[in-house]
Amino acid sequence: MGSQLLSEELAEHIVTTARTATGDSLRSVTYFTRSDFDQLYLREDLERDADLNTFVGHEWRGYRETQNAYQNSELGGYRFTVRAFENGYLLRVAADRRGVLITTDGLSMQSYEEVAEALSRMLEEGGD
Repeated sequence: MGSQLLSEELAEHIVTTARTATGDSLRSVTYFTRSDFDQLYLREDLERDADLNTFVGHEWRGYRETQNAYQNSELGGYRFTVRAFENGYLLRVAADRRGVLITTDGLSMQSYEEVAEALSRMLEEGGD
């Protein structure tokens, strides 16, 4: 799909990581910053009509609100968010200035934890 926000190599690495961890359950991968986003992957059987601008805006605000609300919680530091919907699931992994949203069919919580950890490392290490 190509990316305007990050190198082709990092975009491919994000998609490959998500795909490896989720297999055929992966529906989509979207990279986002505070002000922009790129959909890096969309499974062939899905429509290209999602309102990504609204989704990304909501998830960015949600990340910030979660960071602020739970910063002194006994639960520890924020790691990721999983949202359940009628037709799939959304995983949000974010860092200070960027994040990744993936949508999937159902997975185990362990699978979400594994992909979230891998994506978090990429967001922390990535130079783009």
